[in-house]
Amino acid sequence: MKVRLDHIRDVTRELSFSEPVESFSVLVAMVTSGECVFDGPVQATLSAGREMDHYRVEGTVSVPLRQTCSRCLVSFDQQLSSRFTIFFREGTPQEGDEDEVELAEQDLVSAVFSGEEIDLLPEIGEQVALAVPLKPLCSEQCKGLCPVCGADLNTTECDCSREPVNLKFAALKDFKVQR
Repeated sequence: MKVRLDHIRDVTRELSFSEPVESFSVLVAMVTSGECVFDGPVQATLSAGREMDHYRVEGTVSVPLRQTCSRCLVSFDQQLSSRFTIFFREGTPQEGDEDEVELAEQDLVSAVFSGEEIDLLPEIGEQVALAVPLKPLCSEQCKGLCPVCGADLNTTECDCSREPVNLKFAALKDFKVQR
């Protein structure tokens, strides 16, 4: 989705759009790697306008998502939502400088554009990718799998020993000194 600058130069505009996941290269890469599956289009509601020397875009983005629980390995569906603010500045992207530069908070949520349009798709895709949980859980109360027999502890109980094992010295457990 592109926004023409002459539409938001003097007034803040409210925008809504629905875009298929295939339009976002970062999300396609996540699906291809098996990280998650997006079950519908990306929905976005935005507010875009000019502020002094930059353009401000803020809003929410949501998409239905299917992931595998990192504790019990069960697939589950959820609605992923994220609020964000991005500042767009006119210019060209800077190539990696060798000097270290301290970034302000506003620099971390800013992007550069050139021309008479701002392409929102790459930035919206990044916001969705950032909202995808690294360690997804089907619920906060998920008990996971038994480390001994592999049973799903959310649905069954097992008789395996739950003694904590100190793995630091486990290799020395049966060590005998010869004299």
